[in-house]
Amino acid sequence: MAEECFDVMVVGSCNTDLVSWAPRLPKEGETLHGYKFFTTFGGKGANQCIQAARLGARAIMVGKVGKDSYGDAYIQNFKDNSVHADFVWQASEAATGTATIIVSDEGKNFIVIVAGANMLLGSDELQQVLPALRRSKVLACQLEISPESSLQALRMARDNNVKTIFNPAPAIADLDSHFYKYSDVFCCNESEAELLTGVPASSVEDARQAGRELLGRGCGSVIITLGGQGCVVLKARETAVHHIPAAEVTAVDTTGSGDSFIGALAFYMALYPTMQLEEMAKRANQVAGFSVQKAGAQTSYSYKKDLPKYLL
Repeated sequence: MAEECFDVMVVGSCNTDLVSWAPRLPKEGETLHGYKFFTTFGGKGANQCIQAARLGARAIMVGKVGKDSYGDAYIQNFKDNSVHADFVWQASEAATGTATIIVSDEGKNFIVIVAGANMLLGSDELQQVLPALRRSKVLACQLEISPESSLQALRMARDNNVKTIFNPAPAIADLDSHFYKYSDVFCCNESEAELLTGVPASSVEDARQAGRELLGRGCGSVIITLGGQGCVVLKARETAVHHIPAAEVTAVDTTGSGDSFIGALAFYMALYPTMQLEEMAKRANQVAGFSVQKAGAQTSYSYKKDLPKYLL
């Protein structure tokens, strides 16, 4: 293990998704009959790691699950997807994290997360990861674990010349300013961008304005994803703002599509380091576009063999 090199390390969350399908999303206080239920593997961190691995990255996950059946199954899931799971610890003090998801026939969703063991990942564990981090090309972090742990991981990566992707999800308004400074790529969706900047970001032009605000806080570059409108890409020391349109697809379920995008982006940053960021974003958009055409998060993620050769 000590001598092995990795393309992508993800420090983040592992959740069991409890998914219900209903004709539409319920209104406040309403009880609604659904017609399908299943459990699957989720969590932003694990999703991103699995997508990177399925594209061919040597991926390693850092996180915590419970010492329960969900946790046992999750570690096996990493192994089944060729993700190194030596640094996924099982905690007896809390249950494996869960996400309760309701999906409508239109592909829209509501999600409620109970973090559980995810919040127990701390400084001691991250210090154990340092030798592997030093042998990694890209680190990705989010906010479904303790923000302090995500920030520490980003700082460790910066100190060791490892490229960083930070996904401020779920977003918090009072985000520590160092998150921006430690982000080679700061990647968020429109609602997260609005919460962080106060600037509505639902249109391409609004996203450009929000992106400039985020870039001014010290990020190396900013990507704001806009669902069916694609994404915008801004880079430090460049005045141009690139709009990357999304391919037109029929969405079945958007759950986990943002994580598919970031996992693919991490893959391209690690394996194609000379590629322009806007080209990476264009390809990541297309990978994520395949995911929304299937149900679930990881269950919808494409393998390298299933994708057009021009993407890889």
